[in-house]
Amino acid sequence: MAALQVPYIGRSGSVELDAAVFGERFHEPLVHRAVRAEQAARRRGTASTLTRAEVAMVGTKAWRQKGTGRARVGALSSPQRTGGGIAFGPKPRSYTFKMNRKERRLAMRSALSLHAGRGSLAAVDPAAFEAPSTKQAAAALAKLDGEGRVLLALGDGEETTALSFRNIDRLKVLHAREVGVADLLGAARLLASPAALAALTIAGAAPRVRTDAARAAA
Repeated sequence: MAALQVPYIGRSGSVELDAAVFGERFHEPLVHRAVRAEQAARRRGTASTLTRAEVAMVGTKAWRQKGTGRARVGALSSPQRTGGGIAFGPKPRSYTFKMNRKERRLAMRSALSLHAGRGSLAAVDPAAFEAPSTKQAAAALAKLDGEGRVLLALGDGEETTALSFRNIDRLKVLHAREVGVADLLGAARLLASPAALAALTIAGAAPRVRTDAARAAA
C-alpha cells in the first residue's frame, strides 16, 4: 500500500504516513463506541446522595397516630418529606465499560484517517523551537489550512514546543500517548510532531496475525 505524505508547517518538507493506519475508511459505529467508552472512563463517578437510612434526622413519628385530625405519618426521613432521604439517588460508581483492543485500534485508525483524508493534518518540527516562543508558534500555526480547534500531539522531550503552543487560543496540547479518539474528533485540525505521528501509528496499527509457521516456531 502506498505511503501518504503530510506537509510541515513553517518549513518545507513532509513526513511519510503509513497508509495502513492513515488510509482506513471511517467506521462510524466503532468510533461512536470508542468515544462513549473514553468519555465514560473520564467520569469521576463520585456523585452521592443520602438515603432515608443515612440522613441525619430523628426516627420517631412526627406526631401521634390518632387524635390530631391530621393524616397519619411516619418518620420525617421519608423521601416525600422536605429534608428527607433521596429515593434512588446516585451513589459512587464506575461508568467504564469494556471495548476490545482491536475495536479501539480500528476506531483510532478511522479518526486519524479522517484528518488525513480531508487535509486537516500537518506536521510540526520540534527542532525549530529551541526556546519557548509563542510568537513563533502563532506564526507557524497561521500557515495551517482550515479553521477551528487545533489538537497538537507531541512526543517525549518536546517540552519547549509544548510551551510555545500551549497559550494559543483554541489549541490543546497533549502527549501522543494521551490522545484518544474523542480528542481527534473534537479537533477540526490535527498538528503532530514526527515522534507523535510514529506513536499514533503504533497506537492505531492492527495487531499482527501470527501464521502457523510463527506459532510453530514459538
